[in-house]
Amino acid sequence: MTSISWIGVWLLAASVLAIVVEGVVAAIWAASMVKRSRAISERLLVQRGLIEADLARLRAAVEETELLWEPYRRILRWVRHPLVIALIESYARRRVGAR
Repeated sequence: MTSISWIGVWLLAASVLAIVVEGVVAAIWAASMVKRSRAISERLLVQRGLIEADLARLRAAVEETELLWEPYRRILRWVRHPLVIALIESYARRRVGAR
């Protein structure tokens, strides 16, 4: 074989070696990505659990608030009526005018 044909063989060997090195680097990179993605998934699950617990506490607090406001609903409904508001304003005008 001539020296030119040996150059082709060496280039072929170098390219195969480069492809193998690239494959090893890609495998190492993929393995580290899998580790990171698993860690992120676990953190997301933990955070989701915390959020769901907070949401449950919030729902319980809202229910408790609704129970505590139950006696005042009728009073609030009466106080917000337009005629009651007008009556209170008329008393306020009388008080200001009397001074």
